[in-house]
Amino acid sequence: MEAIARTRYIRISPRKLRLVCELVAGKKVEQALSILEFTPKKGARFVQKALLSAVANARDQQNVDEDRLYVKRAVADPGPIWKRSLPRAHMHATPILKRTSHLTVVVDERAS
Repeated sequence: MEAIARTRYIRISPRKLRLVCELVAGKKVEQALSILEFTPKKGARFVQKALLSAVANARDQQNVDEDRLYVKRAVADPGPIWKRSLPRAHMHATPILKRTSHLTVVVDERAS
């Protein structure tokens, strides 16, 4: 009875997004949303939107009790990398890697 929400091509590195994902994995949805609301990181907004989308998917696709939902899994995988370069002295160039992420949030109904 799990519901999934995916957000792809987010312009934040997966390493930074994983820090926020670890905060909410395994928590109840209400508790996870309150944690995300007061987390001062850019990735918290993305995880919060994906979590709300996963809850809406669970409500619409299956007949679940929203009070029993918890975050089963929150994963940030690497997406494509935008490759840019910065001109430097003596006709050299420094590569700049602008990383993107694919975020997956899975909510499930806790059996109790």
